[in-house]
Amino acid sequence: MHSTTSVPWAAIVPVVVLGVIFAIYCLWDLARRPSVRYLPRWAWAVICCISIPLGGIIYLAVGRGD
Repeated sequence: MHSTTSVPWAAIVPVVVLGVIFAIYCLWDLARRPSVRYLPRWAWAVICCISIPLGGIIYLAVGRGD
């Protein structure tokens, strides 16, 4: 019998993996950019890592330099 408290790992694992891949992409992009806007580079890195995926989306939309 299945318990009602069991976690559907098959549904959660792909979402977590995609989130980690997205955070790694944002950090890679942040490291390779010659400049960033509005915040120092380390602050963007913290934002991208703490609030996945919202921090990465905000960085890609607002923080990327030219």
